[in-house]
Amino acid sequence: MEIKEHIHCLIIGSGPAGYTAAIYAARAGLNPVLYQGIQPGGQLTITTEVENYPGYADGVQGPEMMVHFEKQAARMGTDIRYGIVTKVDFSASPYKVEVDEEFWLSADAVIISTGASAKWLGIESEQRLNGHGVSACAVCDGFFFRGKEVAIVGAGDTACEEALYLSKICSKVHMIVRKGEDGMRASKVMQARVKSTPNIDVYWNSETDEILGDNKVSGVRIKNNQTGILTEIPVSAFFVAIGHQPNSDIFKGWLEMDETGYIKTVPGTSKTSVEGVFAAGDVQDKVYRQAVTAAGSGCMAALDAERYLGALAH
Repeated sequence: MEIKEHIHCLIIGSGPAGYTAAIYAARAGLNPVLYQGIQPGGQLTITTEVENYPGYADGVQGPEMMVHFEKQAARMGTDIRYGIVTKVDFSASPYKVEVDEEFWLSADAVIISTGASAKWLGIESEQRLNGHGVSACAVCDGFFFRGKEVAIVGAGDTACEEALYLSKICSKVHMIVRKGEDGMRASKVMQARVKSTPNIDVYWNSETDEILGDNKVSGVRIKNNQTGILTEIPVSAFFVAIGHQPNSDIFKGWLEMDETGYIKTVPGTSKTSVEGVFAAGDVQDKVYRQAVTAAGSGCMAALDAERYLGALAH
């Protein structure tokens, strides 16, 4: 393969983790090159108001915040490029990366911050009302619906955790579960907590038929899988908690991952199973998945890369 260019520190992905890694790497003189990927700015670009990121006393729109991140990374000297990494070869250092299925680059160190994508139900109203009452993060957006009735769909531990979180701030939580009680994936402890919370109503054997509303969510229509009966429930928000998919497919076979595709890192570091390749943000974090924790892990990845490259030079 012909290598078009050699890069000292390559960053793949441009959410809070990627941009923070870029800021630190640039200040450390690593001359980072960052490829923004399929969704420049990451998941925050489809978020409306962000109120829980420190430093924004009055809150900030998600896309605006990512513009700030990008500008800061650029000001520090990061070479920010449009482009999608389509293939990698981590068999030997320097590592090789294909961009846009067109050309190959080599890099001494690679920071992966490709994030994760929320899984969606795939109904038209869900996408149309996304950001207008439909959300895939109750911890991020539940606060905007405090005191109101909301719905959540999902059957795993995350869905239960988010339903319990919502129950503390919302008047009622309508939880939609596709299977019966015996088919719920969540741990018994989480199921018991949900069932014993008085303002959570669980609808077993039920699927979302339609999210109702023109410009914002006004309700949800659910269908009972056993009877076929349709029920409309007035709600102000609809939360999807059916899981996230880490954007890690191109790294399969090169890096150690868990059974769901999250890249494994050495605890307390950003180091992957390949020396000189680091992972930060939601592609390696299935627990917290917050902008601030992603940014923190981006900082860790840049510091780890700086140490690695420093040792390489001696």
